[in-house]
Amino acid sequence: MLLNQKTDAPAGTEGLVADTTTQGFVKDVIEESRKHPVLVDFWAPWCGPCKTLGPVIEKLVRVAKGKVKLVKMNIDEHPAIPGQLGIQSIPAVFAFVNGQPVDGFVGALPEDQVKAFIDRLIGPVGSDTAELIKAAEETLKSGAAAKAAELFAHILAGEPENLQALAGLARCHIAASNLEPARATLALVPKDKENDPAVSAARAALGLAEQAKSVGDVAPLEAKLAADPLDHQARFDLALALNARGNRLTALDHLIEIVKRDRKWNDDGARKQLVQFFEAWGGNDEATIEGRRRLSSLLFA
Repeated sequence: MLLNQKTDAPAGTEGLVADTTTQGFVKDVIEESRKHPVLVDFWAPWCGPCKTLGPVIEKLVRVAKGKVKLVKMNIDEHPAIPGQLGIQSIPAVFAFVNGQPVDGFVGALPEDQVKAFIDRLIGPVGSDTAELIKAAEETLKSGAAAKAAELFAHILAGEPENLQALAGLARCHIAASNLEPARATLALVPKDKENDPAVSAARAALGLAEQAKSVGDVAPLEAKLAADPLDHQARFDLALALNARGNRLTALDHLIEIVKRDRKWNDDGARKQLVQFFEAWGGNDEATIEGRRRLSSLLFA
């Protein structure tokens, strides 16, 4: 059971910092870390650096407002757990996630380094969900799909049905060409929320990735098109392949070219594909804005 809670904690932060014992370690740390990350601060009353680190890490945990908890263990009174973990110097801080130690540090680090340590676990400390979503989206846009996936996963750890985070995580999998995990992530969306714009965009992106997988590499398609510029199917397939590789504007060029040359080709297939591109890219994407402008000028000229 968690012991000796601080009584002067800011409103809404009670229970985020507590002491534990050898007997309580499994419940307070192992089981609790299956819900959210838990930091364990191993300290002793005679340790000067422990007195420096303690207030810093407690402050940052409270700023995180429930995204991480801090459990403190006095190694003089409870030496068994530190011994099992091989701790030879204090202060020592271990981060537990899903019942396992995943990171740690030794010594009284300055506040900015402690904050960076916590950020790696939960995203930027003090950020609300909207800010974390924005950071994850920007990270994904930069091409760092794995890092973006970590940020979306942190959001989902606290909000399992957050639609933007579910859709974002699915798009991270798609960017990494991991289509099966993307499908599994989208399957977690509640049935009554499947028409959410973020979810629809992720499903459209998954559909495009599946299409691109079926058309193959770019080079053979480029060769076919060079041999016959009127081969609309080759141009169409090339657009899919280019989009899958992140070359949105060139993919757009090819589909616009088909619409320009033969608007009715394949039952208006090029225009319909452009609409799917726009849905997957998002309304504010520069390629979507450019594509809609160019398509409108053709259709309503």
